[in-house]
Amino acid sequence: MTERILKDFDIVMIHRSGQCFRMEQTGEHTCTVIAGDRCIEILQEGERCCFSCEEEEFEGFWKPYFDLDRDYGKVKREIDGQDTYLKEAAEKGWGIRILRQDLWEMIVSFLISQQNHIPRIRRCIRNICERYGEKKTAPNGVVYYGFPSPQALSQASEEELRACNLGYRSKYVRKSAEQVMQKEVDLTEIKKMDYQEAKQELLKLYGVGEKVADCICLFALHHLEAFPVDTHIRQALEKHYPQGFPDSRYPGIQGILQQYIFYYELFFT
Repeated sequence: MTERILKDFDIVMIHRSGQCFRMEQTGEHTCTVIAGDRCIEILQEGERCCFSCEEEEFEGFWKPYFDLDRDYGKVKREIDGQDTYLKEAAEKGWGIRILRQDLWEMIVSFLISQQNHIPRIRRCIRNICERYGEKKTAPNGVVYYGFPSPQALSQASEEELRACNLGYRSKYVRKSAEQVMQKEVDLTEIKKMDYQEAKQELLKLYGVGEKVADCICLFALHHLEAFPVDTHIRQALEKHYPQGFPDSRYPGIQGILQQYIFYYELFFT
């Protein structure tokens, strides 16, 4: 068990923020998080957080995963005082952090997310993990499944993926897995690229458009200048920023602000 006192961190808020689909709320202030082939339980009481792992694993994996070295309070203090909408959105989403998730997992997750809602996305991902991922047991006895590899998903038929409730997105997942296996798109190289280069490379994947590429850049590659625009964000921009979001005022933190807006639109409007 590892304990930390954390400011600007709320595990339930992160769970509800729509950036991670293998996080489950198991109690009022408790969540189980599966990332790649790891599983952890987090109990939060105020700023006190208990992580069900040893110090070494926390420092080496979960601390960067939750972006705990970044001062999110500073981000909120940089918001234009005249922008009452954005200030309120940040106040409502105060505990959200941008996770550093696995690139392949995010590619598949956001391919599945298209024209979909969060509970169904979670079910789809759980289905493919249970069918194609490796079965594992956490130290606390919880049985879970690792995320399926590109090889495993490239060998699945479109019909088999449809049986996991992926619908028309089955062809996107299968074809993208084939592209990765054939090195048409090199995930190792993408991790070395800047935001614009990475986005252009991701757009080569079958089924990946602008919004999905931006989600992958933000939630996997941690390019915080990425600003994914979905229906919720588009409606907010039309209403509050008809001339466009003021990107130039917030270099390098646009993605964090996007999450505050998304969360606010999802739960408070």
